[in-house]
Amino acid sequence: MNMFIATAKDGSEIRYRDGKRFLYLWSMFFPLVPAIAAALYFTQIGVWSTFIPLIYLYVFVPIVDAIIGEDGHNPPDEVISAMAADRFYSWMVRATVPFLWLSFIATAMLVGTQELPWWSIIALVVGVGSVSGNSITIGHELGHKSNKLDQKLAMWANAVVGYAHFRVEHNHGHHMLVSTPEDPASSRMGESIYRFVLREIPGALKNGWSTEATRLNKKGKSSFSLDNEILQGWMITLAAAVILTAHLGWMIAPFILVHHIFGWYGLTQANYVEHYGLLRQKHENGRYETCQPHHSWNTNHIFSNLMTFHLQRHSDHHANPMRPYQTLRDFADLPRLPSGYPGMFLLAAIPPLFFRVMDPKVMEWADGDLSKVNILSDKKNRLEQQWNKVTEAPTPT
Repeated sequence: MNMFIATAKDGSEIRYRDGKRFLYLWSMFFPLVPAIAAALYFTQIGVWSTFIPLIYLYVFVPIVDAIIGEDGHNPPDEVISAMAADRFYSWMVRATVPFLWLSFIATAMLVGTQELPWWSIIALVVGVGSVSGNSITIGHELGHKSNKLDQKLAMWANAVVGYAHFRVEHNHGHHMLVSTPEDPASSRMGESIYRFVLREIPGALKNGWSTEATRLNKKGKSSFSLDNEILQGWMITLAAAVILTAHLGWMIAPFILVHHIFGWYGLTQANYVEHYGLLRQKHENGRYETCQPHHSWNTNHIFSNLMTFHLQRHSDHHANPMRPYQTLRDFADLPRLPSGYPGMFLLAAIPPLFFRVMDPKVMEWADGDLSKVNILSDKKNRLEQQWNKVTEAPTPT
């Protein structure tokens, strides 16, 4: 089924063909890149294949994004419910989970059985770990579903990099506190990604564990019960590490550990660019305003959106968390990133350049009012002086 038919308010028939339907298969291909690189090692490409995941994510994707550009097209509102009910889209996400594990295991086997030079191991672990960070993207889409199958698959996806607390913290923490100073996963203006990671990773872990412990305690169960979703996920991660170590030897342990660290950092990069500097305002009763599309940075870059199940249409996602990826919409007047996520990750790696590009965008979003910005407290005075000079500068004649 590629044609969706609905009736408009005026009684006319709407026939809509989703042009991206089969292009989302690219989201399934992306997790296979490390496995393909491992297989290509045994061809004439040899050791140079270990650079493929790194080059694919941080060179190839940003270039293709820049060439192809953006797509702001939305499906008609009348067919949204039919698209959301189409199982083809949901099964694509579910079928991706084994591919994530295949790539992780294949590259671990390559490192554990072949005599690779140190520089190729570094390239491989950074590249594969970064690609494996996409497992949290898959876990993110599945984790927003209410059925047990998708929730279990979300756990298995997050377990690829040992990020078992993600579904709990993301659904019950990040979505409640997004774009506020209280959210460890919302970056602040003036905060570099290297400073953000030291706040975000421990903060998310603490919040996730606290939320799960509270849930279990209300049921009269211990935080360390086997019903603890976070412990279940960590047990999967640990079991995989033990099996690989038993088969390949202790020398594979550092690869697994560093792989997981870069997987975590992959999520950090996404969180960093998704809400940088954006702030929800407080009402007089002390509660924050409802999250709206303009509280998340959006990007419609086609290629990187297709390889992440539309994650980059983040504005609609936060305003409507239960809306499946294929129905996420673009809106006018949203804060927009200048590139897809991989390009933004490269930009974030150079903080002065990132600030130079993004801080003016934040100030434009806030209409020049720093009180409307989620700002790093110890940079507030400097940023106030900087932007007051900008706003007070005479207009050239």
